[in-house]
Amino acid sequence: MRRLLAVLAVAGAYPALVLGGTYWYFFQAEFPGGRNGPADAYRHSLASAIVAYTLSPRCVDWVTTLMERDGEGHPSRAMDAHNNRLGARIGATARSWNEMQQAVLAAVNQGAIDARSPDQITWLAPGAWQERLY
Repeated sequence: MRRLLAVLAVAGAYPALVLGGTYWYFFQAEFPGGRNGPADAYRHSLASAIVAYTLSPRCVDWVTTLMERDGEGHPSRAMDAHNNRLGARIGATARSWNEMQQAVLAAVNQGAIDARSPDQITWLAPGAWQERLY
């Protein structure tokens, strides 16, 4: 029973650390468009970079497939999947935590509405933005 509790504690701690780290930087960045806008793009790409940096980009692929249906069915899912993939590439190649975080921030600052390049962060048009934290 103790081993099971220990495994559950560790399994729950990692997502909490990823979300905590993501939101720590998210609140400092002050991007608009908490849902479907630049803030949403930042949150997704940073969380994916953190997971790829600390675990593996394969974990990001799995979560993207599961949670975002691999970008199928809705523009916001496609946006999130696109940004998750780019964030994972940033995290997988970063040499340090600071380099990873700064690269994500720079990528969002160079992002655009409906960007199609796999190397550019994307978000939806301002009419689709919602000021939410998720």
